[in-house]
Amino acid sequence: MSEPIRVAVTGAAGQIAYSLLYSIARGEVFGPTQPVVMTLLDIAPMMGVLNGVVMELMDCALPLLSNVIPTDDPEVAFANVDAAILVGAMPRREGMERKDLLKANVKIFMVQGKALDKVAKKNVKVLVVGNPANTNALITKKFAPSIPKENFTAMTRLDQNRAQAQIAARCAVPCNSVRNVIIWGNHSSTQFPDVRHAVVSKDGKDLPVYDAVKDDAWLKGDFITTVQKRGAAVIAARKLSSAMSAAKGIVDHMKDWWAGTKEGEYVSMGVISDGNTYGVGKDLIFSFPCKVAADHSYQVVGGLDIDTFSREKLDITAKELTEERDDAYAFLEVDSNL
Repeated sequence: MSEPIRVAVTGAAGQIAYSLLYSIARGEVFGPTQPVVMTLLDIAPMMGVLNGVVMELMDCALPLLSNVIPTDDPEVAFANVDAAILVGAMPRREGMERKDLLKANVKIFMVQGKALDKVAKKNVKVLVVGNPANTNALITKKFAPSIPKENFTAMTRLDQNRAQAQIAARCAVPCNSVRNVIIWGNHSSTQFPDVRHAVVSKDGKDLPVYDAVKDDAWLKGDFITTVQKRGAAVIAARKLSSAMSAAKGIVDHMKDWWAGTKEGEYVSMGVISDGNTYGVGKDLIFSFPCKVAADHSYQVVGGLDIDTFSREKLDITAKELTEERDDAYAFLEVDSNL
């Protein structure tokens, strides 16, 4: 086995982490031969619960788990880490406005960005899950200027998985028979789940999704709104945010970022925009289709056709992200040139 890598998870006493930590510790994310040291961060009042989580991880007797370090100190949690999965945030609750959620959370991610900048490895891979994830990732990046900007991502893989599952059910095929679904933009109700470039493998053939589904009205209507509102629907049913499916999205995102994507496939990742890609303004964490190499580097897939319908959807979600960014900077009085 190789030397252990250090992986930090925040919100480690919460429900998403409870569904996630076992997968990391047993090798589903960073590989079946890669040992890990896990540093688990939560707030001081949750340390009793977190200690119980540590006991359970130890009791699993997982050979790849070299050590577990629970803490309420971000600098302890992020010291020399190779990967940081920022799950912890004030949770979104039924009836809560997104702006309220943003105001409550940007200060959390400012503190964590500063800690990452101070003590993490400079090649650390940071995935922000806590909502509003895209803008929280942007704030984290702003306060960690010594870490490359491309090392900060936001999770939209849960949305991609939701969209993929909807198409698979409609076509009566396994989920892995649907490829290259794209989530554009924000992890919010403005996101655009796009299947114009996706394919379905059925009866030995690869078919464009529109040909496989044969229901354009559904694909441009109920399919999109179902994916956009899925998180709210889960909250309405459970009275809690998505946990099991969110953990699976984290696993998928980090596994592909660490090991690379399959040939001919791309995945949705919230990454920093350069102002020159698909008409999206600069300095937004925007979900694009990406391909990832074995060295952990990724590239946004270029050259995809954007029709008028898609352009309208991209502009709506970009506008929301621009407003979120400006609100976040105002809350923190951040210089936009930082």
